[in-house]
Amino acid sequence: MAVAIATTINALPLVAQDQTGEAATLEEVLVSGRRISQTDLAIGEGQAANTVGVTREELLSAPAGISGLKMLESLPGFNVQTDGALGLYEFGNSVQVRAFQLNQIGFVLDGVPMGRSDAFGGSPIFRYVDNENLASVIASPGAGDVSLPSYASLGPMVSYNTTQPAEEFGAKVAYTMGDHNLERSFLRLDTGDLGGFSAYLARSKTDSDLWRGPGTIDREHWEGKARYEFDSDTFIQATYVSNEFFDYDSPSGSASTFADNYEYGYLPAIPEGCANPQPAVYDFNGDGAIDEADFTPIYTGGNCTSYYEDRINVRDDKLYSLSFHTDLMDSLYLKSTAYYEDKDGYGVSPDSYPNSLGIYTEQAAAGLDVVHPRGVQYGLSGVGGDRKGIVAGLEWSVGNHVLSLGGWYEDETYNRTQQRLNKTEGSADGKVIRDETVYYRRDYTSVRETTQFYLKDSILLMDDRLNLQVGFKSLNVDYSLDGYRDYADYEIDSQPGYGPQQIEADYSKGFLPMIGAVYNLSDHDQLFTSWSQQYALPKGADDIFSTATSFTTQAPDGEEAENYEIGIRTNRPTFNGAVSLYYTAFDNRLLPGNVLNPATQQPETFYVNAGETTAWGVELSGVFQPEIFNNKLYMNANLSYNQAELEDGFDNNPAGSQIADSPEWLFTGGVTWEPTEWLVANLSVKYTGERYADYAEQYQMEDYTVYSAYVDVSGSLLGLDMASLRFNVDNLTDEEVLSFVYAGSPYFRPLSPRTFQATLTLDF
Repeated sequence: MAVAIATTINALPLVAQDQTGEAATLEEVLVSGRRISQTDLAIGEGQAANTVGVTREELLSAPAGISGLKMLESLPGFNVQTDGALGLYEFGNSVQVRAFQLNQIGFVLDGVPMGRSDAFGGSPIFRYVDNENLASVIASPGAGDVSLPSYASLGPMVSYNTTQPAEEFGAKVAYTMGDHNLERSFLRLDTGDLGGFSAYLARSKTDSDLWRGPGTIDREHWEGKARYEFDSDTFIQATYVSNEFFDYDSPSGSASTFADNYEYGYLPAIPEGCANPQPAVYDFNGDGAIDEADFTPIYTGGNCTSYYEDRINVRDDKLYSLSFHTDLMDSLYLKSTAYYEDKDGYGVSPDSYPNSLGIYTEQAAAGLDVVHPRGVQYGLSGVGGDRKGIVAGLEWSVGNHVLSLGGWYEDETYNRTQQRLNKTEGSADGKVIRDETVYYRRDYTSVRETTQFYLKDSILLMDDRLNLQVGFKSLNVDYSLDGYRDYADYEIDSQPGYGPQQIEADYSKGFLPMIGAVYNLSDHDQLFTSWSQQYALPKGADDIFSTATSFTTQAPDGEEAENYEIGIRTNRPTFNGAVSLYYTAFDNRLLPGNVLNPATQQPETFYVNAGETTAWGVELSGVFQPEIFNNKLYMNANLSYNQAELEDGFDNNPAGSQIADSPEWLFTGGVTWEPTEWLVANLSVKYTGERYADYAEQYQMEDYTVYSAYVDVSGSLLGLDMASLRFNVDNLTDEEVLSFVYAGSPYFRPLSPRTFQATLTLDF
């Protein structure tokens, strides 16, 4: 992705906090360029916390079709690792910022909270955005505002803000081709302003091969927005997102696996030697009577589960929202957004004959309606559910105060099923026999009912040089899980198990304070600082509560964090930038570990309470445009140092150890050159420092550097003002390194190789 200047703006429809007066204003920026933003975006003018972001110019310079998470990798402090140049593989994404992990970060899209980031049953942001339709991606890596809606965030919040419909009728068409048979088309139609009404509808289609092993990616994505403005202060807006996604899995592996074969993947055909006939007499129907087998299991060899066709992911997600904003009276403004999300999908992974036979035998003895395995099993995991909610707030300007108050309510239902089914002839490429269940694992529904309230006062003091922000929020999440949690609810030692269970837990904090301040040191410099207390639903709650280890499950404590931050930002004729120092203390910190699932031979996550952990460090970001180059060349850089450690040891992980997948040093930077009006060229670099795969510092991962570049040529060179052609290359030097790790384990994914793509865009 092109790395340009870090930018900031709090653009959420619910929580805009822009203030007037000198405390939020610096002297007008003089740094200029087609990839440089205005100062209030570039350095977080007026913000009490370090706030960084990606502008629309950067998004349109990035490789077409990149994941919504990969958009964050150019921001200071964000350690983003993905599988593939576009980052579309859902089980190959990880994000660390300071000491926060992906599912401890809150995400918001146009004021709609996105819930969990889990690939199973969650609402990960990358399913709901296309970079062509985004105006900005804004992140607060330490302490998000109290008004931001999230039950997952322990501080960090990231806001994805889409563009408004165009004022004039028009269309945008783009077509991309690239390595690994990548083809992507994008089409957007805008109605223009029709007496206050405007709308757009956009559709993208992405098809590609996996970069290692057989298999493909197929993504069809729709976005729409309709808006009616009654006047400059009142509008109603409806949005729609649909995302249909299908892809094949690619395997993780040990370091030695990828040392032997860097492009290790699943097999394109059923391997020879897989067939291993098992003549025998079986209790085929599981009724206790011996039946003569009317079949002979054939595909029972140990390597039968390496065939790629039995490893797929399918998702169908839709999100609807309706917003209404208006001024109720002078200086009193109402903002509200209601939303509904529908989620559906399933995943498939094979199970070996020996593993299936053992579980089947015990469940059959316990009296379950199961059928003897025919060979390789079809492992079906179903996910689905819905979310519905509303966020609303009032903002009242009175004297030197801006008072904000509001709340958020959400009801989320998640359904999870997991079972193994027979296939004809017991072959991995046979047809699924839907009425032959070999064994059961899960069938439950979890519910999260969330309520959040907030109150905040922004006060201008000291002749408007100081903006003091004081506020608090309350959070309550009622959690419940009903059904069969895991194996032990079905069967224990060949006897009936616990049966379907009902588990309830309440997570509540009535007072979570935040204090922040912004002080104008001069016309060019601002000092900012903030302190906050945060509380969140335990991450991986479904994984924790669906562990059927006893009749009742001990509810884990909610995670807590206390965030401190202080920094300074400056704006000069040829330079603007910011530096921030931070400290975060966690309590009841849940950390992921991973064990090898015997059925899939891939890591499966579990969570442990690591007690107290801490993180401290420094983040710098800025842009520099030397006068000697006549405003045609500028440089940007983000540098962060992060020390994240276990304060309390757990299991065999000693106190003082570095948190897994948390490098001390991160750097991103770039040089952008604009020699003419029809050409923009950029060279970017990303450095990821050494880190550990585990919490005991036994598996060290090497540092690495990745270079990327793009050239954007305007059609004005050929007299076609409506056209542009962009060439992107990722991993320019073809670096080979293990970049992704399942934290807490020695299971890795390699960095994707050098990848080219070209995009032709026409604007009508």
